[in-house]
Amino acid sequence: MWDALVNGLFILLDPFRMAMLFAGVVIGIVVGILPGLGGLMGMALVLPFLFGMDSYAGIAMLIGIAAAVPSADTFPSVLMGIPGSSGSQATIMDGYPLARKGQAARALSAAFTASLIGGLIGALALTALVPFARPLVLAFGTPELFMLTVLGLSMVGVLSGNRPLLGIIGAVAGLIIGTVGGAPVAPEYRFVFGELYLYDGFSLVIVALGLFALPEVIDLLAKGGAIAQRGSGLGGGWGEGLRDTMRHKWLVVRHSLFGVIIGAIPGMGSSIIDWLNYGYVVQTAKDRSQFGKGDIRGVIAPESANNAREGGVLMPTLLFGVPGSSAMALFLGALLIFGIQPGPALLRDDLDLVFVIIWSLAIGNVMGTLLCLALSRPIAKLTFVPFYLIAPIVLCIVVLGAYQETRHWGDLLTLFGFGVLGWIMKRIEMPRPPLLIGFILSGLAERYLWMSYNLYDWEWLARPGVIAIGVLCLVLVVGGSLMKARAARGGGARATDEEGVR
Repeated sequence: MWDALVNGLFILLDPFRMAMLFAGVVIGIVVGILPGLGGLMGMALVLPFLFGMDSYAGIAMLIGIAAAVPSADTFPSVLMGIPGSSGSQATIMDGYPLARKGQAARALSAAFTASLIGGLIGALALTALVPFARPLVLAFGTPELFMLTVLGLSMVGVLSGNRPLLGIIGAVAGLIIGTVGGAPVAPEYRFVFGELYLYDGFSLVIVALGLFALPEVIDLLAKGGAIAQRGSGLGGGWGEGLRDTMRHKWLVVRHSLFGVIIGAIPGMGSSIIDWLNYGYVVQTAKDRSQFGKGDIRGVIAPESANNAREGGVLMPTLLFGVPGSSAMALFLGALLIFGIQPGPALLRDDLDLVFVIIWSLAIGNVMGTLLCLALSRPIAKLTFVPFYLIAPIVLCIVVLGAYQETRHWGDLLTLFGFGVLGWIMKRIEMPRPPLLIGFILSGLAERYLWMSYNLYDWEWLARPGVIAIGVLCLVLVVGGSLMKARAARGGGARATDEEGVR
């Protein structure tokens, strides 16, 4: 194994292969900066050019894209409150408020540093778990996967602030919206009303752009001025963000490992990992008063997990030929183009290639982070430009990002409809993340519940993994409720004391 580790590095250090890796990182950064795109789109753009290319070089380019996108998609999430991709939605919660306070460079540098560490931890975890990953992945059956979706829904209360009832309503609405289109487990269609466009359901990209992007653009245009509310310059914000990450180094390690573990489970998308980690950092924090208002921990936690997950999603992809994400499905296709069969045979016959992939992931993360840090100061200055000058460009990017999904006029109507819904929710102070979580988990929950019942009847409820995850859900919900109640009582007592003093 150690020989293969060293051989993989020497194979990758070929100048042409390193150039292709760097080209993939650059493409990943460009794709990540444009809202609505992602690693899948970046890989799709370069796939036609891989035919006839050296297999190591082509694979290095694809991994460079996968490594850079999770870092670069932080730019629109922090600067404009627009999810750069499904994996950067939770970053908006605290990254965007920091930009509004004139601390965009701080948020970006903290995110990039956390992403770098998370990406390296993901590569290290993949290296360490290659010989032992098979029992780890196979330990999760459909009942455990269903309980993980329940765990995601248990975060709704945490992400609802002081309006848990509205958060639950939003999550239920998201679950219902997620049922539109074809059923995942039966040949029938729900809520399509005879419209062919609705047969495939709503796109996550369009729903996220509508809920988060359009309401922010409308509000900023109505208020006038720049994105940042105060601050005349960025100063040493990038250094402060670096220090923030180092100060919360154990937070970075914890959420990076969390991202690797969840990423290794096929079917768990980047958006689920993002929200789970954000909910967990809020749940476990002693002081939650600044979450949603500009707490740097709300940037560091999801960004660490977002990059670390790439090491996780590669585990089932390489070991079993089961794509850990939609982008990895395309990566599998690229491996087959090069005549490479993923699975146990890959570990047995071509271990050098496995370590070329791991080295590409680690070096690509370093390249991507350095480029993003170099660009963070000039790009963060956009937050001080009058927004009416930026809005047309942002709207064009949002519309194009939505339209590229299916290139159907229904994409634009759907974007407008969810934009109106997001604006109304923002006006009435109804939390939007629970709706998005419900939408994301709707299809997964239905599929895994149906499969669990058909495979095990109701006996699956007694499985040890199901019980363990169920207990964790109860601890999170009950513990969170008790801590919120205690905090509310403490706040009331402090207010009474202050009135007494006055």
